Formats: sequence, structure tokens, C-alpha cells
Amino acid sequence: MHSTLPWEPCPGVMNCNHCGDTAADLMVQNSMNYYEPEHDPFSDYIPTFGELTDAEKPLILSASGWRKIFAPEGDEESTTPDISAADKVLAGAAALCFVEFLRSQEIQHPLVWIACDSRPTGPGVLDIMLRVFISLDVKVKATFITAAPELMSAVKLDNEAHGFAYITASHNPVGHNGLKFGGSNGAVYGGAYSAELISRYKALLKSPAIIERVTELCRKTDVDTYRSILESVPTFKKRAAQKYSGFTRQVVSGSEEPAKQAAFFEGLKESLKNTPTGVLGELNGSARSTSIDRHFLEEAGFLVEMHNDTPQEIVHPIVPEGKNLDLCRDLLLKANEKNSAFTLGYVPDNDGDRGNLVFINRSSRDGCNAPAPRVIEAQEVFGLVVLAELAYQEYLSRGTGLKEPSAVVVNGPTSMRIEGIARAFGAEVFRAEVGEANAVNLAEELRTKGYQVRILGEGSNGGNITHPSTVRDPLDTVFSLSKLIAFRGKQEQNRMSDFNPYAQWCRSGETSAVYTPDFNLSQVLESLPPFTTTSAYEAEAKMHIKTRDHAALKRHWEEVFLEEWEHNKEFLRSSYGIVSWREVNYEGTTARTGFGHEYRSGSEKGGLKIIFSNEAGEDTDFIWMRGSGTEPVFRVLADSYGRDPKRHEWLLQWHRSMITSADSV
Repeated sequence: MHSTLPWEPCPGVMNCNHCGDTAADLMVQNSMNYYEPEHDPFSDYIPTFGELTDAEKPLILSASGWRKIFAPEGDEESTTPDISAADKVLAGAAALCFVEFLRSQEIQHPLVWIACDSRPTGPGVLDIMLRVFISLDVKVKATFITAAPELMSAVKLDNEAHGFAYITASHNPVGHNGLKFGGSNGAVYGGAYSAELISRYKALLKSPAIIERVTELCRKTDVDTYRSILESVPTFKKRAAQKYSGFTRQVVSGSEEPAKQAAFFEGLKESLKNTPTGVLGELNGSARSTSIDRHFLEEAGFLVEMHNDTPQEIVHPIVPEGKNLDLCRDLLLKANEKNSAFTLGYVPDNDGDRGNLVFINRSSRDGCNAPAPRVIEAQEVFGLVVLAELAYQEYLSRGTGLKEPSAVVVNGPTSMRIEGIARAFGAEVFRAEVGEANAVNLAEELRTKGYQVRILGEGSNGGNITHPSTVRDPLDTVFSLSKLIAFRGKQEQNRMSDFNPYAQWCRSGETSAVYTPDFNLSQVLESLPPFTTTSAYEAEAKMHIKTRDHAALKRHWEEVFLEEWEHNKEFLRSSYGIVSWREVNYEGTTARTGFGHEYRSGSEKGGLKIIFSNEAGEDTDFIWMRGSGTEPVFRVLADSYGRDPKRHEWLLQWHRSMITSADSV
């Protein structure tokens, strides 16, 4: 396999995202120049079992994904496409494990989709997995560099598919890589399926025989079958893009009926004529650069600019947080100076299943209405989306006679502002453990109980999942915000002339905001329930601890907390109105209220939260902690009522000091 990709896109093709004729499409059309079916990937070197064991040690296995640094020498910012022989065995063993798992589900002739994000090591991992799949007689549909939501919608809509393998490390640095596996519903495995797959994988890696099994499967790969799969990549990539486009219309409009979809998009286009809106995507060479973004947004009526939209054109660190959004801010300001309609920008992570947002702020709070680009914090983005989609769900239910209760599903560390937004629309909030699959599974459980669950997600991490999608998607986020910005009611020829979610919100009693017809996004943002929340990606949100036993750490932490509560309760009452507390522990789709280890199970790696209340019994603040499932860190967070940074900072530092004390025991 060659060490570089043959990027030679012709002019005019780069940005035609509707049909799939992108630079990535040219890459897969030339894939015979990149992949070498006749080449034995272990012809130069077969690793020892000791080398395999060493390669396995940093591997993190969780329902959120399997991840490690695949770049040689352990450099997490390396852009080399090469992977070690030991890592090749890890990739091959993962493919073998997935096939054995599917066959244990009585699927004897599996059909799986496989794709990767735009990391340099992705094609190398895909090459090994593809060889193992072929040698195990698995039917494969490969699309190579593909955004996660696009792949998952293609799987969901393919009646023949049994599952998928997606090669990604999501927001981790470029030298990392990993895997996500999922089923025919297009959702990443969670719960028991995830646990079983991980257990099977660990068992395979315990035996030295796995090296011979993987190397032999790669050696005997049928060359003609491999070539056939390569030749079919452009076809399946276009098919995936088409399915994704149709599925996104369904998600955004909330209907499977083409006529209702058309009514929504015609209404949106008409509204955008009255409220012109430009969207700028700074794609950072991610898998979204091979997807439908430009065409889909333009067809809906947005003005569009795309930057760094060549796959693997990774120009800054991958996680779309903090300084990594500065380029988008600069580009958006320049676009706004040329055309004031450009007010919204987004930056995706590498697999393209979330996108954090930048907007042109025209806040009057500081007395200055000059346009200035501002990052919308992940928790704020989620709040805006929940507001928009609960209002839209209510709109869709008008005149239908439907009386199902409404619910929003979030993870444990999502800010409590969501409860205030949900109350405005008569919805209940349910919380699951961190991990997208946990939120998706809890939403499904609630639907079986009669709840409508249109909107869900991990507010702490950014992005949202809009039913019937089972994965976050920045396009869905942009369209949710468009419902807030564009639909203002009383517009001629607008088929949704009575839809005005911000007006609904202002009438709800959950905000002090007063509705004005000429509102902007800054005003909507300021109207949200006021909470100050730790960003999941700021330095203070991570702690490196010595204790590997999370169960022991939590027991010690609880002992420290009881002592600290007694010492500080008068200060908390007089300064912040906090008079009581309760503990909640999260595991999978379950939230258990109660203090002590009896409310936890297994290795006790779920999230632990203390919720604080005032004299009226209203929940006002919380502190939360959990060991990361995808990084070797301990995550912490504080959520405090109001916009007082000192209140938030005191709670966060208090929490961190208690963890440090517990860790030292």
C-alpha cells in the first residue's frame, strides 16, 4: 500500500457534494493506485506476541468507541499513514471479532458496510479489516472516507445490511484512531452488545494464536474479490450520499411523507428570503468534506461558503473547541463583512458527527451592536436545539389528537437549563450515562412506554440527535437553529406561517425575555435559562488521578464529601442559597438516586453527580465526575444557576479538591 493518497482533483468537481463527485470520490476511483490487493501486509514483518501485548495496553475499549494512538512512535499529532505490524493485528482481530459476534447472532452470511474518517491511518486500518472480512466470506460495501451520519443512514436504509464498522477516533488528535461497530439500525452498539463485543475482543487478544489467525486471513484474501470491492466504492459512496440526503430531509422535517417534507422545505426557503442567512463550514479536512453539506444547505435556501473542504486537509487540531474554532471565527467575520447575511459557522470533528458553532453576535448587553464572532458553547447549542425541536414537535402535533407525553433524553452532565426549556413545552427530562449509545437506547426504551422523543443527545459534548437519526449530525443542528432564526410567523405564502418557536418560548413563563419581531440569535441565546457550566474541553474539566480503582475512589470521595459538606454548608447557604443535596449515579440507561456504593454496580465507572437544592426544593447546581471511556483522564464538571462565574468556579474547585483528597487516600 502506498504511503500517500493520489489527490489530483479536477477543477469544478471538488464541491459537487450532491452526487458524490468530490475529491474523495476521485480518490476511491483511483483506489487501485493506492490499495494493492496482491500485497501481503505482513510480508515484511510479523509481530511477536510481546509486541502485540504492548500495542494492546493503551487501547481504550468502551461503548463510545475503541481508541488508541495508531501512529508509530506514539506521536498523537503524527500525520503519517503508516501503522505498525502489531496494530495491523489489532485491526484484523477486531474485524474477526465483529464477524464472530454477528454469527453468534445467527447471521451466517453477514453484509457489512465499512468506512473511515479522514485520518491518515484510516486507510491502513481499513485495508486489514477488509482483507479479514473477505477471507471470512463477508459481503462488504465500502465507501472509504465518509461522514459517520452518512454511513449510518445508509446502513439504516439498507434492508440487506447486518451492521457496520467505522474507523474513527472522533475528536481525538490526528495520530489516534479506533473503531465503532453497529447494527442494522444504523446505531453504534451500546449496552449488552457493546460489552459482549469488548469481551470477545479481549479474549481473542489473550492468545498468541491470534497473530497466526490474522496473518493467515490476510494472506489468503481473494484478490479478485478485493478488486471488485474497490471498483464498487464510487457506486456505494454515491448511494450512501443519496440515502443520507433523503434521510436528512426526513429528520429535519419530522416526516416520512414527501409532501410534508416538501411543505417544510418550501416554508423554510420562503422564510429565508425574508431572513437571509449565510452558513460557513470550516470542515478542517474532515469526513464531512466528502458529504452533502454544500448542496443540501444551498437547496434549502441558505447562502453557503465552505473552507478546508478537501479530505485530509487537516489544518488545526481536530477537537472543535476553544482555539480550534478561531479560524472559523475569522472566516465568518470576513464573510459577514462582505455579506451581512453570513451569521453562522460550524466546525465538525473528524468523523463529522458533531459540529460546534460560531455566530455573529449582535448582543446589546454591552451596549455595542457591532458584529463580533462568538463561539456558542456546547451546552448552549444543545439548549437552543432542544428549544427549537420541542416547539416543532408541538407544531407537528397540532390537530392530530396525539396525547403521548413528550420527553428529552440527555446525559448526566448536561446542564440543568434543559429542565427549564423542557417545562416550557410540557416535556420531561430523562438522563442516561455518558455515551451516545446510552442516550439512543434510553430514548428507545421511553418510546416503547409511549413517550414522544424527538430530540436527545449529550449536551455536555455538543451536537444533538434528532429522531429518527441515531447519531449526532451538524446538519441537523444547523437546521434546528434555522427553525429558531427563520420562522417568525405571519409571512405571506409561507406554508408554516403560524410557526414561531421563539415567540412560543417568550410566552412560556420560563424566560424573562420579551418577544420582538426583529429578534436575532443573540437575543434567543440570552433568553435561555441562565446557567454557568464547565466546558467539557477546558483544562479544568480534566484530572489525571493515580487511583485505577474507580469504585474505591468514589467511596473515598463520598467520605470526603460528607466531611466537606458539614464544614461548608453554612457558607453554601448564605452565599448561594444551597441548603440540601442528593446523589445520582448513572450506568447505561439507568439513573439511581441514593448515596453510597449500593447504588452502583460492576466496576463503578459510571458518572456520579451531587445535585444541590435551595430552600424551596428547587435544583440549582450540581457537580459531576466520571472516568473517561476514550481517554486516560477523569472528567469533572460543575453546573451553577445564574451567570456568576465566581459561584461556578468555587463549586468546581471545591469538587476538584475533594477528588484530589480522595485520590491521595
